[in-house]
Amino acid sequence: MKTVAAVFNTRATAEQGVAELQSLGVSQDRITLLTSQSTPEELARVPKSDSEQPGIVKELGAVVGSMAGFAGGFGLVALALPGIGPIFAFGVAGGLLLGAIGGVTGEIAGKSLDNALSDGLPTDELFFYEDALRDGRSVVVVLPDAGVTPEAARAALEKAGAESIDRAREKWWMGLRDVEKEHYEPEGAGSEGRELWFRRGFEAALDPVNRGKSYQDSRSAHQTRYPDLYDEEAEKRFRRGYERGQAYLQAKRSNQTVAKTV
Repeated sequence: MKTVAAVFNTRATAEQGVAELQSLGVSQDRITLLTSQSTPEELARVPKSDSEQPGIVKELGAVVGSMAGFAGGFGLVALALPGIGPIFAFGVAGGLLLGAIGGVTGEIAGKSLDNALSDGLPTDELFFYEDALRDGRSVVVVLPDAGVTPEAARAALEKAGAESIDRAREKWWMGLRDVEKEHYEPEGAGSEGRELWFRRGFEAALDPVNRGKSYQDSRSAHQTRYPDLYDEEAEKRFRRGYERGQAYLQAKRSNQTVAKTV
């Protein structure tokens, strides 16, 4: 069953989305809520030292390096994400999702999430969860039960006011397009193909699988994922997008504005 994710403007509407899913019969252990909006009681339950953290959180903290702690309750985990601050995750897969968003290596992120969510989760979506959380929004991730289709899960989330990850992704790119246009479109040239390959490269740099890797180090993986990336011009645009994406991510995580040139 395919994983479904959606973005909500507030924690309250995200919790309504969770309630809608549960009304369909989706079990609690198939749903994860990520939010930067926490109550004083939740903040108070976050352990202040490593000795207070249970084993799973210690392991996650060793990988991520910025773990705040396990906050008690049903799968409630808190993690300080670079450039964002404390984020809370409710649900069995919450710690793994936060770890992947926070910088777990692609191999660990992919395998761990595959184990937690049997159909896995596209790692190239993780940045858009991070971006939503950075903007103060909340994210719901669900693996529907056998009796609930992905379409039904999406409809339930939309009923509560959700925006799909695909829609959030398009809005994000539209906001960047004018700034990045000069990097993929020479003056007077058509832009459609150039923008496509540039954007693919840009988004590839945001994927945890590729974070921290030079273009050359990840080149074979790109060619496997995009088998039509053999044209010299296409690869040139892809690589430029990858470099711009790396600069963008670094700036986002340090609360800076990305420069117009790399």
